Amino acid sequence: MRILYLLFAVLLLFFQAAPGSADPIFADTAECRTQGNFCRAGACPPTFAVSGSCHGGLLKCCSK
Repeated sequence: MRILYLLFAVLLLFFQAAPGSADPIFADTAECRTQGNFCRAGACPPTFAVSGSCHGGLLKCCSK
């Protein structure tokens, strides 16, 4: 049973990643998020409007 704890710790260290390392930082994404908005792949929710683009034009920036 002791080996399971060690194996679990090693797996956690192995799969650990720095925050944000999976997403490249795009200028339009950073601008959208600094304005307090969020990015979405589909249409914005009903109470939100499209105010720009994110991830190089692949996503929409939704604002209140």
